[in-house]
Amino acid sequence: RFPAYLKMAITCSDIPKFICALLLPPVGVFLEKGCGADLIINIVLTILGFIPGVIHACFIICWY
Repeated sequence: RFPAYLKMAITCSDIPKFICALLLPPVGVFLEKGCGADLIINIVLTILGFIPGVIHACFIICWY
């Protein structure tokens, strides 16, 4: 049995977000969370390196 914080539901609406996250990570985060701290963090991570931006975007899409 998993704790509640480890249950990440993936829905059909997440598929386009994952595609956007793979092509341009800030777009995937924007579609999930809108303008906010998560978007700024993802933009900085994407500038520093594309892979950290993709990982952060996928984490945000899975988590929320």
